[in-house]
Amino acid sequence: MKVASYCLTLHLLLFHSLVKDLMIGYNKNVRPMEKSGDITKVTVKMTLTNLISLNEKEEALTTSVWIEMQWCDYRLRWDQPPRSALYGNLTSQMRIPSKSIWLPDIILENNVDGKFEVAMYCNALVSPDGCVYWLPPAIYRSACSITVNYFPFDWQNCSMVFRSQSYNANEILLVLTEEDNQPVEWVVIDPEAFTENGEWIIKHRPAKKLINKRYTKDELEYQEVVFFLIIQRKPLFYVINIIVPCVLISSLGLLVYFLPAKAGGQKCTVSIMILLAQTVFLILIAKKVPETSQAVPLIGKYVVFVMSVTIIVVMNCVIVLNVSLRSPNTHMLTNKSRKVRVWHKANVVFHCFSALRFELPYSGLDGGTAQDLRASLAQASPEVRQCVASCKHIAQSARQQNSFDSENEEWFLVGRVIDRVCFIAMVLSFFLGTVGIFLTGHFNQPPSVPFPGDSRLYLPPTKNNTIDE
Repeated sequence: MKVASYCLTLHLLLFHSLVKDLMIGYNKNVRPMEKSGDITKVTVKMTLTNLISLNEKEEALTTSVWIEMQWCDYRLRWDQPPRSALYGNLTSQMRIPSKSIWLPDIILENNVDGKFEVAMYCNALVSPDGCVYWLPPAIYRSACSITVNYFPFDWQNCSMVFRSQSYNANEILLVLTEEDNQPVEWVVIDPEAFTENGEWIIKHRPAKKLINKRYTKDELEYQEVVFFLIIQRKPLFYVINIIVPCVLISSLGLLVYFLPAKAGGQKCTVSIMILLAQTVFLILIAKKVPETSQAVPLIGKYVVFVMSVTIIVVMNCVIVLNVSLRSPNTHMLTNKSRKVRVWHKANVVFHCFSALRFELPYSGLDGGTAQDLRASLAQASPEVRQCVASCKHIAQSARQQNSFDSENEEWFLVGRVIDRVCFIAMVLSFFLGTVGIFLTGHFNQPPSVPFPGDSRLYLPPTKNNTIDE
């Protein structure tokens, strides 16, 4: 037991001595270069642990990743003389603080918060041949241009661009990490460590090294490594909380046609209340999507469509009410005046019949013919003749009133016909518009391959990763 403890202590002392020896004269600000013109090769691989969120308003993608970088620094090797004579028995990797050695300064170029560095400068693993393995964790907020055309049935293509902040292509060579003689041209996802996002699902995750021909090798923008994340939204949250309530509330606008045609006030009140509810939905959508004039989101188009339908319903109600209340004498005589005149004529008729019943028995009219009646009326007193004239006027007024009521009823029937035609038109427009708008979102699917014209899927050869399915 003591021997093992002594060996372990000796081993640790040897490592400590090696670290001191390696740091003697080491300048972390100088790129490792044995000969003039040597280019330092840096391999890069990204492992995604969590797709935290995609803020559509700020157009920012937040991810939690591990950035794996490897390069070789000849100043840190101890497998060659003279260090091999002292430390040749140390064949395992050694941990060295990353801030004590040279780093390639590879940063996320398209970040949106100004934080270029990793979250923690963890230790780097150094092999006896001087090759360095560094795996720092990072939480990045990268810029992601949002396409709002089909929101919330949309998919987005976000990218994370990495390049060196200090060294150009004549100094370092950025490449993707190779495993089993094959470049890792995808974002690595460990199913055991990955936390699935509740709103987005990853459809494609390719990685590429890009050469920008617009720049020269002396410029930092010449080479970069880009990791793509093509993600599709899970629309269930928006369907339950926005789309279904909006459709149900908007469909209530069609029920106003079941109110009587003359109930225009109640119809307009219901329609305007529905219009206010639709405005609330439009405000909620505007708070979610970016403030852009390049496109209108699908759900925004639908809300504007149902608002237009509701406004047309209000216009129909006003028109139907105007038609239903029309009459031939609307501007000549009010209904109140007509009732007063009819009541006055009824009193005159009552007095006329009383006088007629008093005078006719004494005029020899019993059992007479119509001619005898007319002759007797001609000889009757002026009061009786006035009563007869009044009766004729009342009869004529009754006929006119019947004609007036008949024509008024016809206007009401015309209003009902217009109301029913508008109801059929609005129902067809509502359902056809709803189905048509949301079908366009249903057919908006992400591409089957990451890059058009390239049939490769940029996935590991073994299909043991089902996190994207």
